[in-house]
Amino acid sequence: MAGKFEITRSKSGRFMFNLKAGNGQVIGRSEMYSSATAMENGIKSVMTHAPDAPIKDLTEA
Repeated sequence: MAGKFEITRSKSGRFMFNLKAGNGQVIGRSEMYSSATAMENGIKSVMTHAPDAPIKDLTEA
């Protein structure tokens, strides 16, 4: 799962990550983190607690 995370920084220097599907489409976005360590802990948490979580498509009515 680790290869599906894209790390980015905001203009203000805060860290965040996107979770990407196999086709490269962003399927989830994190909150903003004040440090790289906090963001890495967020990624670890997603990997630990939600590797098989169901995906709910909010675009479907």
